[in-house]
Amino acid sequence: MERWNLGLSAGAVAVSFVLASPRFACSVAAGAALEPLNFRGLHRASELFFQGALPGGWQAGFAIRFGLLTLGIAAAFALGAHPVGLVIGLSLMVPSAVIGAWRTRPPIQPDAPALPPDDPAWERWNPWLARERDDDDEDDS
Repeated sequence: MERWNLGLSAGAVAVSFVLASPRFACSVAAGAALEPLNFRGLHRASELFFQGALPGGWQAGFAIRFGLLTLGIAAAFALGAHPVGLVIGLSLMVPSAVIGAWRTRPPIQPDAPALPPDDPAWERWNPWLARERDDDDEDDS
């Protein structure tokens, strides 16, 4: 995923230099430089949280990560970054994550057992919660 992010970021910066001002392109580059640091912090904090080893709970990791990101954004603005370019640079992790997840999806198993489309068991399945419906769910509707 990080390689996809690097490729998308480099492409966005190159296109920004061609189609927009150098200030805008540098802002995209600044956002693209801040985003992997933020993502790595999120990834590390998630690992520690799920291991039960995050000091101070999840709030501490959240506060530290967003505090550092705020300092980076404030520094970029102090240096004259274009706000839209900075947001574009910061947002490039999302398509990278989608592409990375799509590329590493499990293979489709054509011989996997499946219910026929008209099976009544489909009515018991809640697609929003990815589980069977509870009796309480039926009463709510």
